[in-house]
Amino acid sequence: MPNPKWRHSKTRKRKRRTHYKAETPQLATCKTTGAIHIMHHAHWHEGNLYYKGHVVIKAAEEATAEA
Repeated sequence: MPNPKWRHSKTRKRKRRTHYKAETPQLATCKTTGAIHIMHHAHWHEGNLYYKGHVVIKAAEEATAEA
């Protein structure tokens, strides 16, 4: 395995790493609910799970309403 022949300074290392940044996530607005969510991710709104404007998982109804 290759090893460095010379020591690299802290400044040189930090200059190289300045470009590694966390990117801001792309946000989208749901056409159905109007909720803001991360693009290409499912999101919860009022107990329902939505993906691409469609309900994937419906909200669980309360047990008191059925009794």
